[in-house]
Amino acid sequence: MWRLLRALPALAGLIAKLVKDPSLPRPVKVALIAAAVYLVSPIDLVPDFIPFIGYVDDLLLAAIVLDGVLNFVDRDLVLRHWPGTERSLDTLARTARMLTAWIPRRVKTRIFTG
Repeated sequence: MWRLLRALPALAGLIAKLVKDPSLPRPVKVALIAAAVYLVSPIDLVPDFIPFIGYVDDLLLAAIVLDGVLNFVDRDLVLRHWPGTERSLDTLARTARMLTAWIPRRVKTRIFTG
């Protein structure tokens, strides 16, 4: 979980670069933009001023986005925009998959394919 939290700046950069890429499917762009807006918004499901728990919703959303991107976007496209190594992305992918295991695959499919 801490890996994912430390990777949030890299994930934000990845989202920004992917959204600008013309080859990214529109439903994925919409999902990424919605996630970015939520993450920077001062209004959260759990307010950020609550120690630790306030960031859990942001962390879970980041995990859902990362898991969705890795499952529904061409891997070469993701690696082209990822600032780290392929190994670091794989490590984060395992963490994201573990954190989002409780979300049904059909829900993720609906979010990232429209």
